[in-house]
Formats: sequence, structure tokens, C-alpha cells
Amino acid sequence: MTAIQDHLTTAAEIPADWHGAAPAPIGVDQAFNGFVAAGIVNALDRLGAFDRLLADTALDVPAFVRAAGPGARERVIREVLRAAATCGWVRLLNGGDTVVLTPAGEEIARMRGYFTWGVGGYHDIIGRAHLLANGEGTFGVDVLRDEAMVALGSGQNDRNFMAGTLDDVLAEVDFGTIADLGSGISARVSRVVGQRPGTRGLGLDISGPATDLAQRTIADAGLTDRVQAVRTDVLDVCHREAHREALAEVDTVMSFFLLHDLLADETTRPQIFTRLREAFPSARTFVLGDTMLRPDAEHSTTLPVFSLGFELAHALMGVPLHTKETYEELFAAADLRPRKIVPFGTPHSWLYVLEAV
Repeated sequence: MTAIQDHLTTAAEIPADWHGAAPAPIGVDQAFNGFVAAGIVNALDRLGAFDRLLADTALDVPAFVRAAGPGARERVIREVLRAAATCGWVRLLNGGDTVVLTPAGEEIARMRGYFTWGVGGYHDIIGRAHLLANGEGTFGVDVLRDEAMVALGSGQNDRNFMAGTLDDVLAEVDFGTIADLGSGISARVSRVVGQRPGTRGLGLDISGPATDLAQRTIADAGLTDRVQAVRTDVLDVCHREAHREALAEVDTVMSFFLLHDLLADETTRPQIFTRLREAFPSARTFVLGDTMLRPDAEHSTTLPVFSLGFELAHALMGVPLHTKETYEELFAAADLRPRKIVPFGTPHSWLYVLEAV
């Protein structure tokens, strides 16, 4: 597996003497204003302002404040909206009592999942990077990520950028029983199975609370007889007897934005996809999506949304990222042949339909 390991890298391991083209420097004003603006986006979303603005043609501020509850501070809400107007995302009318989205605001609202993920989920890790660097802080102990906000941001992006692509891809896949690895609250597997009469599904996730919520999600969808939520470590399920009978019925496996975590341990990395095949002996199709490390060869002079934050956050957590070429080598080593490869919503993210050979 030397060739595979030769490709492994993290953002921090890109050679200092690499001479590829680099993005133009971010100015001081862009850096500071961007920091503030990201917080404004997250605040608008957490307050529910984006949902109201997208649902209605205008937001009535006094009514919005009243609906926010007795503890809501009108002055603070108005200041957040005024800052959003300064950023050009909304216009304030009628003395500030009415708010409407601008076209730029509509785009920000559509892409708010990035801010939920970054500001809501990884603010502690990125904001306290110096503690991780100088040894005064440890990820997972006193420097934490907000798992709920990471999941929420990922879900927002899934709805806005990925669900349609996944539906188009799965429309070409003939499955009877499908398993979703890292399924969260099983919303995706419930949606997929619900759209395909006669099919069944398994939602596998390590989180107890997520699995508990999954039971409710499945029940609300009226799919308790067709979808099962299972709490398990995806790596653990590869070598345990538990759930063996249910796993043996699976003919299609899907997993999204979990693979880089599964590949984090270099001692198990080369066998991950072989172990998945062993865990699902009847599976002939694997639909796998992930965000990958920006390739050095791209020589990009622009910096897309998300990539820098994704790479830095994972480097700080000690989770290595890998290039598209590395994934494809690992797939090939497990005798998984790509049938289809499509861009998957966020920058440097790809969705693979793989056939077992």
C-alpha cells in the first residue's frame, strides 16, 4: 500500500517550497469584516430570520420580536439586522420596521449551512487553535466542537446542494435493502426508502441520542415496518456478530461525509473498504460521498467557500484528509469499481457509485 500512503497528506503537510499558484492574499478588512459577517449570518439563522424572510416577502420586525418570546431583546435584534443591512444582505424599510432580502441575502440564506457548520460547530476549535498548537488545550477534552451544529449545518447543505444530486444518482440504482452508514437521525434513509415502495433500509450511527431521534423520524415517516435504526460504531459493525442477519440482507450501502473519519487511523485505513464489503456480504453497490483535500495540481488562484475551514478544522483535530486519487486507490484495492462519479455540492466533494467486482 506504499503508493496509497505516498498520497496521504494534511493541509499542514503541503510542502513549504511548493510553487503552485496561490489565491490572492485576503486583505485585513476582508479578514476582520468576514469574521464579523460570519457571526451575523449564524445569528440570523439561529434567530429564525432567514426562514421568515424566505417564506414571506418581508419581515415585520416588531411582530418578529414578539414571536421570539418574552426574553427577546428588540434592541439587539435590530442591531443584528442593521449589521446585515451594512453587509448588503437585507434592506431596512419603514424606519427599520420592515426587512426584505436582497439577491445577495438570498444567496447567503441558501448557503447558511456553511456558517452553521463553521461558526456554530467549529468556533471553539478554530478560535482556540493557539491552545491546540502550544499544548495548553486538547481536542475532545477542553477544546470541543458542537456536534449538534455540525450536524445541523451538514443537513442544511444537504437539502440545498446535495439531495437532488443523490436522488438523481439513486434513481439509477436498483436496490432492495439499503444501509446508510453514519445516518444521524435516519432522515436520509427514511426519505430514500419512502420514495421507493417495496424497499427496506438500515440507519447505522454511533450516537445514542441520534439513534433515539431516528426512531421518531422513522415513526413519523410511517416506516417502522421498513426502516430500522441501529446504534453502532461503523468500524465496529465490520467485525461483530451483532446485526449480522440484518446486514446480510443489504444489497446497497451509502455513506456521506463520514469516510475521512473512517480513514483517520493509518493502521486500519488500507482495509476499511474491504472490511465494509465483509460486513455487507450481499452488497454489490456502494454509493459514497466525501469532501477531499484540495489537490496541489489544481493551482487555483481563488479560494472557494468551505475548503479552508474544513481543512484547518480537521488538521487541528488530528484527522488527516486525502486527495481524490487516494480514495480511488483505496476503492480499487477493495475491488470496488467506479460506475459513476459526480460533483457533490460543496467544493472538492465527490459522489461515487461503486460496483463490487
